[in-house]
Amino acid sequence: MIERKLLAGLDIGGSKVLAVAVDTGTPDGRARVVESVRLNTGLGPEGVVDTAARALTALARKLAARFDGRLDADPDGRLDNGAPALPRQLFSGVGIGIPGLVDAARGRITHAVNLGVGPGGLALAELLGRRLDLPVVVENDVNAAALGAASHLRLGRVDMAYLSIGTGIAAGIVLNGELRRGPHNAAGEIGHIPVDSAGPLCSCGQRGCLESVASGSAIAARWSTREGSDLPSGQDLFDAAAAGDLAARALRDEVADSLAAGVRMLALTVDVDLIVLGGGVAEIGEPLRHAVAKALDRQAAGSDFLRGLDLAARLTVVPRDQPVAAIGAALLAIDPPLSQIDPDAELVPGVLAGDLPA
Repeated sequence: MIERKLLAGLDIGGSKVLAVAVDTGTPDGRARVVESVRLNTGLGPEGVVDTAARALTALARKLAARFDGRLDADPDGRLDNGAPALPRQLFSGVGIGIPGLVDAARGRITHAVNLGVGPGGLALAELLGRRLDLPVVVENDVNAAALGAASHLRLGRVDMAYLSIGTGIAAGIVLNGELRRGPHNAAGEIGHIPVDSAGPLCSCGQRGCLESVASGSAIAARWSTREGSDLPSGQDLFDAAAAGDLAARALRDEVADSLAAGVRMLALTVDVDLIVLGGGVAEIGEPLRHAVAKALDRQAAGSDFLRGLDLAARLTVVPRDQPVAAIGAALLAIDPPLSQIDPDAELVPGVLAGDLPA
């Protein structure tokens, strides 16, 4: 039985849309995914809105088919009067995490190139909300993932940064339980800070940006997966390095050094308690965290100042089984988004022992 309305979260990417139904009334304060649906992403403004609507409708019907009682649904997701379950009957609000430039206050996106949304933009919150008769909020996907990670780790008012390492690199920053977007919605865009003046040309026009030397696409450009491997380039690189491949070890250490520079930027600019590695490359898991932590220690070897900050101890990696971007998107429908967490929670030794790698 569904005893209360849930939140819906969408993580919209260039190829797939993940929709989740989230319950925030759990005893431990974590947002729990109750059900999920994946669809291929339709491109262009109309395609994005249509895919989001179809994903939410499919999610509602899947929930209705799963639960009986108050909804009286049959296995086809229809109510007792024969009408299909509607999103507004099950969800109190919808949050969306999406790439591109996002004006969260207006629920509008522009320059989402992989989605076919150009400078003309898309009033996503307004159009989808009108179509579903539900309140809709929209946020940059990395910011949404930062909220999802903060919720999973039960951070409360603890300051954290989520470093997303995927096709590109960017960070989501949560300070005192609230997203820090900046007046121009550009907070956390550290992927376009140059870290190597002799590095490759970045798509932004600069040379040697962090994104151009340490992202998933940067790794793929420099590492050819081994014959017979169906792993992503980053995972294959780390596996080859662990197996003793000297070229793989050298490239792994270069990538780790660059990511350590990104971690150091975040720690020295906003002085967060915790930095969470996320995104597609972070599915490597503990080996990635370990490599970046070692790089941080190497870089601090000659600096009493950096050693005193102990940046490596602030590092963790997002759990692989947690769709943090979709969860964080759902939490956007709450104001403030992390209100289900104890607001007086503190980051003290042992509190996160069940979540943080050793």
